[in-house]
Amino acid sequence: MSAATAPVGTAPVGASGRARRAVAGGIVGNLIDQLHIFVPVVALAPALPTLIGSDRIELAAALVMAATLIGRPVGAAVFGSIADRVSRTATTQIAIGGTALCSLLIALVPGHATLGVGTLVALIALRFLLGIAIAGEYSAAIPLAMEWSAPRRRGLNSGLIMAMAPLAQAGIAAFTALALQGLGPDAYAQWGWRIIFLIASALSVGMLIFYRRHVVDAAASTSAEAAARTRLWDVVAGRWAKPFWQLFALMTGLWLMTQMTVIVIVGRLSASDGPGLDADDTALIMLAASIAQAAVMAVAGHASTLLGRRRFLTIWGAGSAVLAPVVWVWAMTAGTLGAAVLPVVLLQMVTVPVYGPMGAYISESFSAEVRSRGYGTAYSASIVLPSLTMLYMPLLDGAVGALTAPAVVLGVAGVVVAAAALAGPSAHREAQPLS
Repeated sequence: MSAATAPVGTAPVGASGRARRAVAGGIVGNLIDQLHIFVPVVALAPALPTLIGSDRIELAAALVMAATLIGRPVGAAVFGSIADRVSRTATTQIAIGGTALCSLLIALVPGHATLGVGTLVALIALRFLLGIAIAGEYSAAIPLAMEWSAPRRRGLNSGLIMAMAPLAQAGIAAFTALALQGLGPDAYAQWGWRIIFLIASALSVGMLIFYRRHVVDAAASTSAEAAARTRLWDVVAGRWAKPFWQLFALMTGLWLMTQMTVIVIVGRLSASDGPGLDADDTALIMLAASIAQAAVMAVAGHASTLLGRRRFLTIWGAGSAVLAPVVWVWAMTAGTLGAAVLPVVLLQMVTVPVYGPMGAYISESFSAEVRSRGYGTAYSASIVLPSLTMLYMPLLDGAVGALTAPAVVLGVAGVVVAAAALAGPSAHREAQPLS
């Protein structure tokens, strides 16, 4: 579909209108994607003992999360290729339809009393398929939004898109807290958790209708002939290998930050050798931190346009390497809710908002014929190793202590981000239209 072609059933609109719709689709679409990603972490957790049985619940929960994790690189490779060769908008629509269907089926899956171990198997399979669809959506929709963005607004638009991740986390946390209070733990575990999966499915259907009616490909995403001559191998080991592995290293640092400040911190805040906060206090702190993170992330995206992406990422990585370990120790030695709020919020403000420019930065690193494959694969494959916290954190805790271990990881992550940014080109294409 060309930039001049309006979707079926709509009146033609100007280029500025098409750009606004593509960017809006990228922003809202990423919010919905992040809802799908984070629902098991928060909303499904209280229901898992009832849903899948109480045997080895931690392992079962890890398998459900790992299924999505494994599916995402697969989806980036498969759907990224379709997006580059056929159409970013058509690929986005297919992927969104997949997320809607998978979430609906999860909401309808029978519990352990009916299927026994089959419930866990069904959840793992559906979450794997959902991971494929989620990666397909962001591999197509975010590069499309960047292609439609004017250079001066690309960093800001990227920041707004990436800010949807912490807002999704905040929304899920708020829903789960209200649902648990309103329904009670038993009713929530039996059927209340299904509500948010139905909501996520319905939101995906709405997004599918929006893309179908209002979003078209940009001129930059119509190089089907050139895309047909390239393979995923060209991205990871051929012509595009240098930017791919530079971005892989950069994203590895960012994912390490995320694991410490979004995942690991929740357990450490409630640990007896940490602040010892109860679940409600921890949820409240993380809600405040997510909102602050989203605001700074949007600002960070625009700041990268003003400073230049390479300079911005290098400065942020170096600053985070120094500040984040100190703030982590401050947060873990706070003894009360009031004392812990500020350092936890500050910790998220000095680390993960560096994601802000990444939608623009990764898109600018690849030309149109491989952009979706490059974006999706660099973004998705780099999450695998950092997410294996169950393997490396116990070893690091034993080596340097539970208080210090995450601080060490945060320091290393900041250094990795700064070094990978320095290894990138001195001038990216942030001042030029994407083609």
